[in-house]
Amino acid sequence: MLRHAYKTRRIVHALLLAIVLASPALLFAQGKTRIHWYGHPAFRIETPSGGVILIDPWLTVPSNPDKNSIAELTRVDYILVTHGHLDHVGNAVEIAKKTGAILVAPYGLQFNMKSALGYPEAQATTATGGNIGGTIPLPKAGAKVTFVPAVHGSELTPPTIPAPAPGQAATMPGGNPVGYVLQIDGGPTIYHTGDTDVYEDMKLIPMFYQVDIMLACIGGHFTMDPVRAALAVEYVKPKQVIPMHFGTFPLVAGTPDQFRAALAKRQLDGRLVVMKPGETREF
Repeated sequence: MLRHAYKTRRIVHALLLAIVLASPALLFAQGKTRIHWYGHPAFRIETPSGGVILIDPWLTVPSNPDKNSIAELTRVDYILVTHGHLDHVGNAVEIAKKTGAILVAPYGLQFNMKSALGYPEAQATTATGGNIGGTIPLPKAGAKVTFVPAVHGSELTPPTIPAPAPGQAATMPGGNPVGYVLQIDGGPTIYHTGDTDVYEDMKLIPMFYQVDIMLACIGGHFTMDPVRAALAVEYVKPKQVIPMHFGTFPLVAGTPDQFRAALAKRQLDGRLVVMKPGETREF
């Protein structure tokens, strides 16, 4: 009888192992997604499959306490850039040359990051240069990402070109500004707003996605402030919201406390997750 029970357990274990090996997604279903905030708009997302995604990788942002962040990077599969401003393009080119990361960006911005900034050509092809409404698979990270609108500018100001002559343009086109909805296999759906104001078409996002985590700019002046960001949360209906793009400079003066109060006025308590630059959380 005992021998029979032991044999049955061995058969069951073998079957379970075969199922997991046949479907790798199941292997990672119990894994965690790790979100690291460098400060301002810059995040590192580690997926359950072991993939690494950077969004708006300004790792040398003054608020980042880890001044060796770039040197410490070993694996980066994809770099997502929301628009052309230097505090969002950040250290993308340096990181790409170090890690081989593939660039995901609006089509026009991707081209000018190659021609004007020197992003490696082979790591920035039309396969990952998209535009609003498009969805791009990210197989190395076990995820896919959709471009969604952002209401902002996207001027690219390359530091490597000489100062323009009088009457000449000082910036280059940076494509459309965007946000990203990142769907992670076996993990959360994350919406990075990019730099934006609240806009009514944010109501379309929850028609297509259940957003688990919203990374929302709250600083004001260049983006929505805490009051307007609270309305964006009401539109998007995320389970949790992490504020970003605040406190880096005096002009981006919105605070998490102001955001918390604005959320409470809209009866959206309990969703706020406040991170500190340099902090990592698991979801």
